[in-house]
Amino acid sequence: MPDTIPDLPIQRLRKTGLRPTRQRVALAELLFGRGDRHFTAEMVHAEALSHGVPVSLATVYNTLHQFVEAGLLREVAIESTKTYFDTKTSNHFHFFFEGDGELEDIAVENLAVENLPEPPEGWEISRIDVLVRLAPKRPKNGAR
Repeated sequence: MPDTIPDLPIQRLRKTGLRPTRQRVALAELLFGRGDRHFTAEMVHAEALSHGVPVSLATVYNTLHQFVEAGLLREVAIESTKTYFDTKTSNHFHFFFEGDGELEDIAVENLAVENLPEPPEGWEISRIDVLVRLAPKRPKNGAR
């Protein structure tokens, strides 16, 4: 990791109110330098270590959650024990491939979410999450 830290991650962190610590900047460079993508904390931890960024898994988790709170990432809960993070923070939906654990954006041009319930008084809908789980097709007629 070079000693000089590029301005873009620093500016992005400062704009959201996060102090640009060396570890936050290093993780921001890894996460936001390659376009939109989905990842788990474990994936980021492994990537950081492979790039020579000395960071604990706990620090990665804390930083990702700070990035979510700051609006830099979107959290996608698959189940209680599996959470992905997404650099694309706009409203969009996902396919989840159960066999390999991959997450992929769904093209929303023809997708409509309709007949939503009225939220309780004093509340408003902030976002709608749609997760479509996919599994390999099973052969028909008992064929294997």
